[in-house]
Amino acid sequence: MTISNYNFAGKKAIVRVDFNVPLDENGKITDDTRIRGALPTLKHILNNGGALIIMSHMGKPKGKVAAKYSLSQIVDAVSAALSVKVQFADDCAKAKAQADALKAGEVLMLENLRFYGEEEGKPVGIEKEDPRYEDAKKAMKASQKEFAKTLASYADCYVNDAFGTAHRKHASTAVIADYFDADNKMLGFLMEKECEAVDNILKNIRRPFTAIMGGSKVSTKIGIIENLMDKVDNLILCGGMTYTFAKAQGGQIGNSICEDDKLDLALDIMRQAKEKGVNLVLGIDSVCGDNFSNDANQQICPSTEIPAGWEGLDAGPKSRELFAKAIDGAKTILWNGPAGVFEFDNFTGGSRAIAEAIAKATAEGAYSLIGGGDSVACVNKFGLADQVSYISTGGGALLEAIEGKVLPGVAAIKGE
Repeated sequence: MTISNYNFAGKKAIVRVDFNVPLDENGKITDDTRIRGALPTLKHILNNGGALIIMSHMGKPKGKVAAKYSLSQIVDAVSAALSVKVQFADDCAKAKAQADALKAGEVLMLENLRFYGEEEGKPVGIEKEDPRYEDAKKAMKASQKEFAKTLASYADCYVNDAFGTAHRKHASTAVIADYFDADNKMLGFLMEKECEAVDNILKNIRRPFTAIMGGSKVSTKIGIIENLMDKVDNLILCGGMTYTFAKAQGGQIGNSICEDDKLDLALDIMRQAKEKGVNLVLGIDSVCGDNFSNDANQQICPSTEIPAGWEGLDAGPKSRELFAKAIDGAKTILWNGPAGVFEFDNFTGGSRAIAEAIAKATAEGAYSLIGGGDSVACVNKFGLADQVSYISTGGGALLEAIEGKVLPGVAAIKGE
């Protein structure tokens, strides 16, 4: 079943959204992107005669009630966004009466799901090392099913529109789907777009395909790198991981970040790329600073010849040319992770060069997917968000999908 062809008239729909929005010290929303992302799904249900039950998590309360994580703080903002007064249930597990009373066009938002340990299905207050942990885990899994069953009892159909948590097998993202038949559970519009974006990168590839992987550590990206190795034509590895590769090749990297226990892994990635015919692009020069700050003194050095007391903080001009060349002419582009410490305005050049090259390729017909918080922050900072094909809302979920892992939140609905 798809959300477009489902008849919501007279039905109550329970919708899992990702309203884990950032709040300031006064509980005011500082970025409403996630709320705006869910509006097409929520408004579609209301406009087609349905009643809405919205559920989400906020923060990491770890199974305990905490006022700073209460979704009551965002009720007014959601009401304004939907142009409907949103009712609030202050206990997500005891909202049956409020749900039953809902009429078509009305909206009820449940309190933070993670105030219950059952949502995540992890024992609360017992560490993994505790001999009682495994028994507690089994008991919690059974409780998780009951919690999901309770949530499901509020509605006639279930819609998952929270891609940001799709990689978690939580009560509200996956287990709840067991209590609805195939004709009454579906993905929301945002989830559909995210899944389509992943398919465009992994299944509907137009060549050449260039992937750009940045960030500080090669270890956190190894699963993605290995899965992409069989798919890409060009693979740019940049950011802090540059210096692990530089040192692995016998280079001098000064005080640059480096995973000394991953030098063999770096060499193995280089060997794999060569064997598979992948054009592996590594930065050859760096903008270096004499300390980790925006105001550090700068010099440009070969990435394998960084003096003691200096560290690589951004890709140098020659590296940027190599990156742009690998992006130019690509028809499929994936970018995850910056090329330098882009939070420092004086070290944004490498990331900006990548973003501008992607925008140019997109204008020439490429499909470009930007994923991961830092990469998204980059294109927003440089004012290029409207010049790429798609910006993913899900950091961890997107990365796991690109690694080739099955996302529980998607599989629970699609039956994969």
